[in-house]
Amino acid sequence: MKRQALILAFAAIFALAGCKQQAAEPKVMARFVPERSDDFVFENNLVAGRFYGKALEGNPTSPGIDIWVKLPGALVADTWYAEAQKDPNYYHHDHGGKDCYKVAVSLGGGASAPFVDGRLAMPATNYRSYEVVEQTPDKVVFVLHYPEWEVAEGVKVSLDKQVTVCADSYFCRVDDSYNFTGAETLCVAAGLLRHSAQETIEQERLTPSSYAIWEHASDQSVEPEDGMLGVAVIVPGAKDVCVHDELDHGIATRDLKPGETFTYYFGSCWSKGDLKTAEDWFAEVEKVK
Repeated sequence: MKRQALILAFAAIFALAGCKQQAAEPKVMARFVPERSDDFVFENNLVAGRFYGKALEGNPTSPGIDIWVKLPGALVADTWYAEAQKDPNYYHHDHGGKDCYKVAVSLGGGASAPFVDGRLAMPATNYRSYEVVEQTPDKVVFVLHYPEWEVAEGVKVSLDKQVTVCADSYFCRVDDSYNFTGAETLCVAAGLLRHSAQETIEQERLTPSSYAIWEHASDQSVEPEDGMLGVAVIVPGAKDVCVHDELDHGIATRDLKPGETFTYYFGSCWSKGDLKTAEDWFAEVEKVK
């Protein structure tokens, strides 16, 4: 009996060890980054980026998504932030990826904002609070809250931005809840900053409703970048997709009624990964339905 009990005990130990070895490695992450100016970072095994928080307001105050390029595979954001504590320019150098995308005060790589009288009425602050509402090895969902601001005389809005990041996809889903008063409808635009000096190649289509670009890296102040970036937004049901030369943005717009959600997708890629050309990137955009 003792021998049988030992055999069963060892079998249980080996079974437990096998389960641990088979546990899925996370392919997604998202978190608040207090050690770096209240960033909120997100990542899967193909893409990464961040939103700007309160501590960075004024440098810049911007809803724009800051795209990070990376090679397919491992999650890198936590390592980059840790190394940046020793060298602030760490993630501007290529370590299998880098931050080489200029946002400034813009929509960056796929944010949204009310579009009023031919202008982007951007939030008066960066996001001020957040919550992670779902976290699994293959999916993370988080919400960023932007306090109320005035977009036109008598029209005030606030924004709850829900972002869904799934493994193995170049695109993230956004469900924006714009709560507004003082108007019957609100025109909202999702879009991209065009870095015109970087030889931007662009594709705008109303069916499917998408705007995509392929261009050289936009921020070469620390280390020159010889790769290319692909960025895109897709707005199902958009009423218009256009290039706005004065704003140097490509945008896709839709009118919202109170209580409606503005759903869209943003995505990116790096030519040093699996998508090598503008044609590769534009074909990937076409796959998103």
